[in-house]
Amino acid sequence: MKNTLRNTLIALITFSSSAFAAGNSSAAGGGLLLSLFIGFFALIIVCQLVPAVLALFGMTKAVAQGSRKTAAAKN
Repeated sequence: MKNTLRNTLIALITFSSSAFAAGNSSAAGGGLLLSLFIGFFALIIVCQLVPAVLALFGMTKAVAQGSRKTAAAKN
């Protein structure tokens, strides 16, 4: 029993030491992973904005052509 407890404690200490390796990180500093995370979501937003802008231009063009046809029909 003592041998099992000792081996368990040794394993816990050995494998948990990597968790304390980056103990001096600050939240304000960020890092590469944070930049990639923000960049990924910025890319998603841009990829959704491009079709939305194209659809908006298409709708305004259709409305403008529709108003020209009705103006030409009245003359």
